[in-house]
Amino acid sequence: MGTFFENNDTLQITSEQGFPEELNYEQHCQAPLTREQFQDRVFQFHGKSGLRNFHTPPVRVFLVHNIDGKWLYWGTIEMLEIVHDYQTKMTSGTYRIKEIFTPEQMKQAYDLIDADKGKGYIE
Repeated sequence: MGTFFENNDTLQITSEQGFPEELNYEQHCQAPLTREQFQDRVFQFHGKSGLRNFHTPPVRVFLVHNIDGKWLYWGTIEMLEIVHDYQTKMTSGTYRIKEIFTPEQMKQAYDLIDADKGKGYIE
């Protein structure tokens, strides 16, 4: 017998799973957001399929917005809490934003961080 936990260095979630509405790419390109704007906020996500563990602070976790299957790297977070639902095999949790990439860094992030080509939001 055994259990299956996936270890992740990236929290990749959709809007429906709780990606912060305040992080809007088009607006960010016009008036870049900073980590200071979010430093005291705690965000929640829910309904992430699979039983997942994430790096614990102080190790970073990448924050990715999944938009129709395309990945948009926003920056890094620190995971504060993880909740596993063993019946549905779903993961939920809370996190705090540690760094927000500039629009230029966002354009480079997918190619620098993720080897799977074809899923990047910004071409």
